[in-house]
Amino acid sequence: MNCEEFVELVTAYLEGELSGGERTEFEEHLRSCAGCDRYLAQFRTTITLLGELPEESLSPMARGRLLHAFAGWRHRGPA
Repeated sequence: MNCEEFVELVTAYLEGELSGGERTEFEEHLRSCAGCDRYLAQFRTTITLLGELPEESLSPMARGRLLHAFAGWRHRGPA
């Protein structure tokens, strides 16, 4: 598993939705990649602090800016 694949599976991992094989690959990558370890820790911290961010709490301008910022995220991965 590479870092891009890892990022795409974080939500499924946290929600317990990965198959046994996917979970094993995910956790093996996590043990060997300090960057992804930090990413997962930051993701957990964000969830803890925010709980959730209802779509209606964003202004149309903020929503548009976020969508623009993350366009192509799956293809490029985090900066």
